[in-house]
Amino acid sequence: MSAARAPSSALTSFVVGSRYLPVYIALLLLVVVASIWAPATLSGVALRAVAPYGAVLGIAALGQMLVIMTGGIDLSVPGTMSLAAVIVVGVGDGSNEHIWVAIATALAAAAVVGLVNGILIGGLKLNGLIITLAVGLIVVGVVNRYGSTFPVQSPVPTGLSDWTSTRILGVSPIFWIGVVLTILLIVGLRYTAVGRRFQAVGANPVASHVVGVRVTVNQILVYVVAAVFYAIAGVALAGLLRTPGVAVGSTYLLGPIAAVVIGGASLTGGLASPLSTFAAALFLTGLNQMLRTMGLPTALQFVVFGVVIIGGMLVSGDRIVRGVEHLLRERRRQGPSQGAILADSADGRAWKEEGM
Repeated sequence: MSAARAPSSALTSFVVGSRYLPVYIALLLLVVVASIWAPATLSGVALRAVAPYGAVLGIAALGQMLVIMTGGIDLSVPGTMSLAAVIVVGVGDGSNEHIWVAIATALAAAAVVGLVNGILIGGLKLNGLIITLAVGLIVVGVVNRYGSTFPVQSPVPTGLSDWTSTRILGVSPIFWIGVVLTILLIVGLRYTAVGRRFQAVGANPVASHVVGVRVTVNQILVYVVAAVFYAIAGVALAGLLRTPGVAVGSTYLLGPIAAVVIGGASLTGGLASPLSTFAAALFLTGLNQMLRTMGLPTALQFVVFGVVIIGGMLVSGDRIVRGVEHLLRERRRQGPSQGAILADSADGRAWKEEGM
C-alpha cells in the first residue's frame, strides 16, 4: 500500500498542478519573443519601470481571485480603485501630515463598498455580476461628485509619490508589497483553517453549510477583503501617477479578471493560486510594454490583448484538468493494470482536493 501511494500522490499533484502551467509557459514565450523583436523590453530600466504597474494589477487581481474562488466576478474594481485614489488626493490635501489618515480613509471606504456587495450577494443572494456592476456605477458617480470638490489634477501628498519612486533592491516598494500580499494569501489559503474553510465554501457551498461552515459570513467577508485589495492597488497607482484623475481605475475592469483566468483559477470556484495570479498580472503588464516598445498601433494592441485573453480561456485551468482526467481515464480503460488503478485513484483524489 505504501508503494502505491507515492505514484498516486504524484499523479494527484500533477493533475491539480497542471492547471497553473500555462501562465509560466506564457511568461517564457514572452521573454523569448521580446528578446527577438523587442529586446529593450527586457532591459533593467524597462523592467524596473514595469514592475510597480504589474504589481498594481497583481494586487487588484488577487482581490478578484478571492471573489472568483467563491464562484463570482466583481465588476466594481474600477470604481473602488478610483475611489481610493481620489480619497488620497482629497483627504491628503497635498500634505504629508495627512498621508496615513488619507490611506486609512481610502481603505475604510473601500471596505464599505465591499460590505455592500457582500450583503447584497452573500446575504440577499442577488446576482453577483449585476450587483457589482451596479455598485461600481454608483461608486463611479460618487467619485465624480467628490472629485469636483477640489481642483482638477490635484496631486497626492509628496511623501506618497516620493515613496513610490524609491527603490528597494532596485525595484519600487509597490512591487514588494504585491509580493508580500501574495505570500500572505498563499500561507493563509494553504496552511490555515480559515483559508481551507474559505476554499471549501467556494468549491461546494451546500456541503459546507451542511457541515456547519458559515457560508453567508464567508461570502460577505470575501467581498470586503477583495475591496481592500482594490483600494491598496488604487492608493499605489495614485502614488505612481502623482496626479490621478477621477477615472484612474477605469482601465482595470478586465485586466484583473484576465490575470485570474490566465493564472489557472477555477471559474466554478474553490481553487486558485495567488502565485500564478500574480505571475499572470506581470505577464499581461509585460506584454503591454512589449507591444508599446514594438510601436504597434493602439488598435492592434487591443486585438493582441483580446486574443491573449481568449487564449487564456481556451487553456483555462478547468479545461486543462478535464483534459488530464480524460487521459487518465483512457489509461484506465486499457486494462486493470497497476498503473491504471493508480491513475484512477489519482483522478478521484484530484477531484477531492479541488473541492477542498
